[in-house]
Amino acid sequence: MHSADLVAHLEAIAPPGLAEEYDDGRIGLIVEGKEDIETVCCALDATPSVAREASRRGADLLVVHHTPIWEGVTAIRGGLAATLTPLLQTGTALYVMHTNFDRAPGGVNDTLAALLGLTDRCPMTMGCVGRCTRTLDEMAAAIGGNVRVWGECGDPERIGIVAGSGFDPALIAEAAALGADAFLSSELKHHVARTAPIPCIESTHYALEAPAMQALSRREGWDYIEDMPPLRTIP
Repeated sequence: MHSADLVAHLEAIAPPGLAEEYDDGRIGLIVEGKEDIETVCCALDATPSVAREASRRGADLLVVHHTPIWEGVTAIRGGLAATLTPLLQTGTALYVMHTNFDRAPGGVNDTLAALLGLTDRCPMTMGCVGRCTRTLDEMAAAIGGNVRVWGECGDPERIGIVAGSGFDPALIAEAAALGADAFLSSELKHHVARTAPIPCIESTHYALEAPAMQALSRREGWDYIEDMPPLRTIP
């Protein structure tokens, strides 16, 4: 497939117009490469190890959720150099689908909601509120554990979810107004946990977002490159 056709396909999956304003210039084809695309790899993050593995597998295109370039570049060194070098050496293009894929139908938040078994979903500014068909323990197991609960929380009847870093007070309040009696996301700050109107359930950023990239890989017949940050729980 020609790269322009594949880019058009990716934009149909996650239209760039759905992205947050801060993603302007940070999504889409951010590293140009080969025009003829045969092999595609997919990952959550464009890390040095993911870039090396994609190049080793002969990928013509690497599709990720998080860009490796968040700020203006005045020097290419360190982790950025380690990520870009193998891609540039092998002509592997890099495509980013971030908050546009968060919001897209069948995207990051929809995939998480399905994984948790949520029904009767109501969309939010980001994420959704849905009725729980599983216990809290069962939902925690579905996303691989490593879950912490802040506040008094039994098995919720309705839960608000935002994949990734979504513990924004406005989003929590929006979920509560839509009937949620708990809120799930990642990277919870202390002052937010203290003032939240409903219990906060915290998992890892990777656990909540990687399932969507894995599902995308399966649908499209691409290779998924696993690169979960090392995590060890100490009792």
